[in-house]
Amino acid sequence: MTLSEVLAGTPVSSDIAPHLASTPVTGLEYDSRKVTPGSLFFAFPGAKADGRAFAAQALEKGAIAVVSELPAPDDFTGAWLRTAHGRQTLALASRRFYGSLDQKIALTGITGTNGKTTTGYLIDSILQAAGKTTVLVGTIEYRLAGQVLPAVNTTPESLDLHRLLAELHHLGGTHATMEVSSHALALARVYGLEFHTAVFSNLTRDHLDFHLTMEEYFAAKQLLFTGSGGPPPRFAVINRDDEWGRKITVPGASQVLWYGLTQDAMVRARQVSSGLTGLRFEVVFDKLRFEVRSPLIGKINVYNILAACCAGMTYQLTPEVIARGIENCAGVPGRFERVDEGQPFGVVVDYSHTDDALRNAIAVARSLNPKRVITVFGCGGDRDRTKRPIMGQAAGSLSDLVIVTSDNPRSEDPLQIMNDVMVGVRRTDTRTIIEPDRAAAIRKAVEEARAGDIILLAGKGHETYQIFRDKTIHFDDREVAREVLQSFGFRRKA
Repeated sequence: MTLSEVLAGTPVSSDIAPHLASTPVTGLEYDSRKVTPGSLFFAFPGAKADGRAFAAQALEKGAIAVVSELPAPDDFTGAWLRTAHGRQTLALASRRFYGSLDQKIALTGITGTNGKTTTGYLIDSILQAAGKTTVLVGTIEYRLAGQVLPAVNTTPESLDLHRLLAELHHLGGTHATMEVSSHALALARVYGLEFHTAVFSNLTRDHLDFHLTMEEYFAAKQLLFTGSGGPPPRFAVINRDDEWGRKITVPGASQVLWYGLTQDAMVRARQVSSGLTGLRFEVVFDKLRFEVRSPLIGKINVYNILAACCAGMTYQLTPEVIARGIENCAGVPGRFERVDEGQPFGVVVDYSHTDDALRNAIAVARSLNPKRVITVFGCGGDRDRTKRPIMGQAAGSLSDLVIVTSDNPRSEDPLQIMNDVMVGVRRTDTRTIIEPDRAAAIRKAVEEARAGDIILLAGKGHETYQIFRDKTIHFDDREVAREVLQSFGFRRKA
């Protein structure tokens, strides 16, 4: 494919010399270290580095030209192509270079504050139950046709996303499910894509350091439904019970499926049975009714399952296939994940690391009618200090016992972080234990637990490390909890 073909339809404003326009492009790159002869290099302005600083290196390694929204450095001697928006140009060029695979692969995009990861796992499980070869793109990991790949971002850069789609297509895959973050929408990572199905879960306070206001945060989410450089989705699946969901503007070309627990939702759950062993309820859609069973826990997962059911319906999958896919999804790493060694109390690990997420996790625990909720959590270092007392107050006001410990202290003193947390905890009269060693804190929680209690290990979820000032160690809440339980003589029966 020639340079002029790759850049056709992109917002490149520079005139391209005829000899350059006909030059073959062998690849696209935004990382100069990966440039090979014949590559087209994209230089972005960044928070930590200016891509122009690497343009000369890209040229030395064989790049035929550089595309940027910024002017060329004074000493740059190669071809420099200006564009109105660098990331939009990369997205459109990537789509053309890899053959517009979004027209051959059915894309499902999931956006919202909470529930994206779980909903993605559920949808991917339903598609696999239907016999599809898939890719799942999200916060925890990328799953490509059964192969697990590390996740760099919740939603990768557009070029990396199109490469994943190309690999899926090469393997005979037909469906891609991806979490679409507000950052990804605002930064044009999914620009130009044609989505078959767009899902909206909910919107709560988050990422305001980036979006500044809830209205701007919502506007970014809205882009998935009106089309971000591409057409609107064929189907829009929206949480009817969420106040922001009801504000979503859906173009007339999109068919809407509203889901929720209220009567004005099109797809609803009835006769919900919830416990530590999971969920069971009836899905109702017009005259269609079918039962689903899931090992997932809590009311929030009723919403996630309904969203996944709706997505399955947009692909005309049968209720039997949808129900089988829901039941096959055993759980999502670090999302209210149970640790079961046969103990008479519950132990769950959750990624909740903001005050809203912590409240939601404790609410799920409360919905299971435990005798007590014991919450173990800490706050990360080198991050927003103002949320620490807010999280402390949330834990103290909703729990029966709080154990404040370390999360990832990074370069900060763990005791200082815990002091910040305790400012909020002290606004409540809840009994509190302070233990900076996270493993010891988990042991204290097990020592304190009695039959019928629930221990919530919050903050780290699926993470398998702990970051200190001078080292990073292996640490997995799930592994530590299991080891502690076994040391108390609990053993899960085979």
